Amino acid sequence: MTTLPDFRLETHFSRWEFSARHHMTASDSQTTSMSALLALADAEDRAAWENIALGYTETWGAPALRAAIAATYEGITAADILCFAGAEEGLYCAMLALLGPDDHAIVTVPNYQSMETLPVTIAGSVTGVPLRPENDWRLDIADVRAALKPNTKLICINFPNNPTGAIADQETFAALSTLCAERGIHLFSDEVYRGLERDPALRLPQAAELFERGVSLNVMSKAYGLPGLRIGWIACRDHALLERMEKMKHYLSICNSRPSEVLATIALKARATILDRNRALVAANLETLGAFFGEFPDLYDWRAPDGGCVGFARYLGADGVESHCRRLVEEAGVLLLPSSLFVSDLLSVATDRFRVGFGRKDIEIGLDAWRRHILK
Repeated sequence: MTTLPDFRLETHFSRWEFSARHHMTASDSQTTSMSALLALADAEDRAAWENIALGYTETWGAPALRAAIAATYEGITAADILCFAGAEEGLYCAMLALLGPDDHAIVTVPNYQSMETLPVTIAGSVTGVPLRPENDWRLDIADVRAALKPNTKLICINFPNNPTGAIADQETFAALSTLCAERGIHLFSDEVYRGLERDPALRLPQAAELFERGVSLNVMSKAYGLPGLRIGWIACRDHALLERMEKMKHYLSICNSRPSEVLATIALKARATILDRNRALVAANLETLGAFFGEFPDLYDWRAPDGGCVGFARYLGADGVESHCRRLVEEAGVLLLPSSLFVSDLLSVATDRFRVGFGRKDIEIGLDAWRRHILK
């Protein structure tokens, strides 16, 4: 590994995430209080919480947590689960375990930067496959086939996508899984927004469920709205791969926080309640956000995304999206993410877009500040 480049989005967040008055680009769902989460616990897990011993836990993750995670998949057992301190650690270990200097990888664009930067840093070559706005940001399997090389080792996808909220259609996803299975390619699937689809019919299978080389990444942060727990995981039936990643974790977090593992177990067992609540909030916020953009048709072009709690709106103003986002945060305290933070080394990304979030409550307060800035 060489020195990694600056993580543009996270550097921007370091400057603004906790100082801006209105975080209108948050990538996670509305969180909950400790008391509200504990109220969802059954007697066994409440007792586990009350009697926590604050020592180390297992590198793979506590058995109860791995069992609760496995229950969210079809045909997956606790032995197929490796836990991490958030999704980023899992992604990092997976890329190092899957790729080498003689390998080729394929990555969808636009993306969350580390899903591109790590393969570019590790692999011999990487090809970007575009999610095109004119195709509602959906994946075209023909682009994937055209990008294949004899040494293609890995294909990386993220649906619902960050930053666009797009989801591949069922036929395309099935074709992609079949292609990977036939060619012995690992399919790394970032599924952190799964469960927040606008229409349940859009919900894709999880890659780990489909074939041995399917690698599913998930976390408590996004759809569940519990980023403070810092609990993520990878599900995969390729146990040799999981063992390589587990050895890498020895150099990173070593193990997760024991209290967080218990709390995550409680949340996963109550996932229907939590996800129903978050989907309802997202649906209501999408209506509010759509109405807001409708007030300013000369400034914004907006299509509600397929899933997740972020979307990639188009800015039509003459001053350009970079200036617009900068003035919004500096003058009105409204934080958005301009498309420069999603630039790719592999393919061009639309330069007139910004990421907006709609997973948190009280969205109207931020929209009021945004509206006042426009109308002043």
